[in-house]
Amino acid sequence: MPQYKKFSERMKLVSPRDKIQIESMDDDLRNAIWNALYIAYFRDFEFYWNNILNRDSELGSMFTLVWLELVNKPIDMMPRSNGDAIKFIKDLFFNSPWYFVYDLVEYIANTEKYETKKVEFRVFCNNIFEKYLSGYRFVEDVISPITSEIEIESIEKAIMDTSRFKPINIHLQEALIKLSDKTNPDYRNSIKESISAVESLCRLISGSNEATLGDALKKIEKKNEFKMHSALKNAFSNLYGWTSDAQGIRHSLMDEPNLQFDDAKFMLVSCSAFIHYLIIKTSQAGISFS
Repeated sequence: MPQYKKFSERMKLVSPRDKIQIESMDDDLRNAIWNALYIAYFRDFEFYWNNILNRDSELGSMFTLVWLELVNKPIDMMPRSNGDAIKFIKDLFFNSPWYFVYDLVEYIANTEKYETKKVEFRVFCNNIFEKYLSGYRFVEDVISPITSEIEIESIEKAIMDTSRFKPINIHLQEALIKLSDKTNPDYRNSIKESISAVESLCRLISGSNEATLGDALKKIEKKNEFKMHSALKNAFSNLYGWTSDAQGIRHSLMDEPNLQFDDAKFMLVSCSAFIHYLIIKTSQAGISFS
């Protein structure tokens, strides 16, 4: 559905929203996210507001995790009714910093045991994030500062493609988590994890467990059944060189001060796309990973 503009915006009587919200959250965005939470998780309890909170129910099990793990409150002070539990979450939601709202939404989404409902809720939230110009999106189970749908799709495909290759999948998940930390992002190690995911996959394809990325790419290029353009191989060899030389990310004695979100995002998206490409190519070539 195309972005709807109000009459007042079309007539230029008020200014349309035009600034992406990265380190802030206006009332419209916060209210819309609350509405999504309420519709998905709390609305069904409107007629059971005064009932005792059953910790085995959907609301009770979710609230217990929020109370004990996310906000770490004494268990004997837990609200006793459905209504009091929902009121506590609402007060927490509207009186916390912008980043805690994302923490809470992400946490609640990941307490959901039904995958279909979890996916529907993530889509619901992403539509809201897009409409109100949030600089964040759900990428799999993590709310990440990525604004392009193409970038999100690239990362999600790579994570899904590597679900059977645990070390590679862990590198990608860690790269995403370190990039997505809203209060203390670790761009350096996000970049390292991204390129390490590519290196791990190339070692697997080449059959050389100790090879560097550059050496593994050379071995893959020589495989008769695998056709990789030399320019593409060289591009990733050069990226690996950037992360490995004395001025690069992996050098333990070098504290590079200029790494930014865009650097880490570029590396994660690029590596995700390359991983997806390599897995397709190996499948087409009939190369087995076992």
